[in-house]
Amino acid sequence: MDIKLEKKKGLKALFQKKNVPYFGAAALVVFIVWLAVRDNKSTLRVNAATMTIAAVERGEFNDYVRLTGTVQPITTVQLTPLESGVVERIVHEEGSKVKRGDVILEMSNNSLSMQILQSEADLAEKQNILRNTLISMEQERLSLRQEKLQLDLEVSRLRRTYEQNKELYENDLIAKEEYLQSEENYQLAVNKRTLILERQKQDSLYRSSQVQQMEESLKSMELNMKLIRERVDNLKVKAPIDGEVGMLDAVLGQSLSQGMNIGQINDLSAYKVQAQIDEHYIDRVTTGLTASFERQDNKFEMTLRKVYPEVRNGQFKADFRFSNELPENIRRGQTYYLNLQLGQPTEAAIIPRGSFFQKTGGRWIYVVDESGEKAYKREIRIGRQNPQYYEVLEGLNPGEKVITSSYDNYGDNEVLVIN
Repeated sequence: MDIKLEKKKGLKALFQKKNVPYFGAAALVVFIVWLAVRDNKSTLRVNAATMTIAAVERGEFNDYVRLTGTVQPITTVQLTPLESGVVERIVHEEGSKVKRGDVILEMSNNSLSMQILQSEADLAEKQNILRNTLISMEQERLSLRQEKLQLDLEVSRLRRTYEQNKELYENDLIAKEEYLQSEENYQLAVNKRTLILERQKQDSLYRSSQVQQMEESLKSMELNMKLIRERVDNLKVKAPIDGEVGMLDAVLGQSLSQGMNIGQINDLSAYKVQAQIDEHYIDRVTTGLTASFERQDNKFEMTLRKVYPEVRNGQFKADFRFSNELPENIRRGQTYYLNLQLGQPTEAAIIPRGSFFQKTGGRWIYVVDESGEKAYKREIRIGRQNPQYYEVLEGLNPGEKVITSSYDNYGDNEVLVIN
């Protein structure tokens, strides 16, 4: 006998075996839809109390940079000994006011003293040699003159004898041999006299040349002696300019070398301010730019006069000169905080400076949504910066809010959930 099956209703009818494949297909469709619409961005929950949120504003961007400058004398001249020696006396200590030529310290040099004594002995010897030579030459000159006088007399006598014998020979009163001997004696005396005259001339030329050489040698020795005596004066280290002894690295008994840097003289007639500037601004910092600082409720203007080309540890140096009056009680080594104006103020989108820049380099920032509950990572482009603000070139609009505090704890998450 057949049994009549009862038709299932409700949930029983829904979960029949024939409907199981449909459930699987529906579940797969739901999973695919969920994958398509879900938010794949990495998320991090953060505490609102640990962050700083600032608004993007449209306002005036003042293009300047804050510098720390140190007061320096307008001119500093190094002190260096012109001679080596041992410090015997310090006349002016560090901080003393001096005039040009004032003795700062005195030294001694035994070797130099010996050189002076030796040079004096050589000079005296040379002077004696020259004196003896001049005496000898004068004696020789007198001797030649005396010999010439004697020959002049002999020539005169022999000439008379020759002339007399010639006349007698012509009258056949004497022999021819006697006549010829008198003629030969006369010619010999004339030739001797000619030789003496030639010798006197040559001796005079030689004597003049020798005396000139010795006098030049003597002058050279006297000049050398003068220079050595000047070297003794160089044992006194003197101030090259009017000013103040700013540094003196020398003590009694210390041995100093020639050309050694032992101190400096500061010209206090004027001052400059030297500052270190980040190399980020090296292309924008040029001579002629203006800077200012406030002190004792007064504002002082300065002008950039010199930019040093060398960059060390990411910074380069620059010198500023006062444009008008100086602050009262200005002292070397004082610190002034300068505002260096790099350009004219312009209208721009700006955000306050913050620690986020160290992490992002100004390439991106977290932007808070309107609800204030989430912040999203967004690429931006930052241009100029001053001690207060960054100039935003792209990526942000006035009125939006951004997180400007440190991002060190946020990792690479793209979404921050603010609690």
